Amino acid sequence: MGFTQISQTSELFIQLQKQDSMLFEVGFNQCNNKVLEEITSEDLEFYHDIGGIQNKEEFLKAIAKNICGDSENKITRKLKVGSLEVFPLKMNNEIYGALQRGEHWFYRETPSEENHKTGYAKFSSLWILKEGDWKLKRVYSFDHKAANN
Repeated sequence: MGFTQISQTSELFIQLQKQDSMLFEVGFNQCNNKVLEEITSEDLEFYHDIGGIQNKEEFLKAIAKNICGDSENKITRKLKVGSLEVFPLKMNNEIYGALQRGEHWFYRETPSEENHKTGYAKFSSLWILKEGDWKLKRVYSFDHKAANN
């Protein structure tokens, strides 16, 4: 039995695509810390190839300070179109989680100039289904580099 990506039209893919949007569009881009708190597991581990390792508390503080703390130089994230993949995790033929991976672009927003692409990275995320809710448990953020526009 192979371990392959599921169809982009499957219910699981759509659920995890929504979680990605909640994490980045609502939590990261709109600076909604409450949403970030709700969708992250209490034992979150975030591994970043430049910034090191963070637990949930450190992760939330870093976003509040580094992403949401400077409205003059706000960073936003956009998913690279077509890059999102989802791989189900099952036990006894029941889905208990999913691996998600993709690529994204980062943009700097400044009041004096048009938004411009500043960076690129890949990510892999482990989502666990807990009491009917998806919780982000592990994140690997890697291959960060400057954007080549």
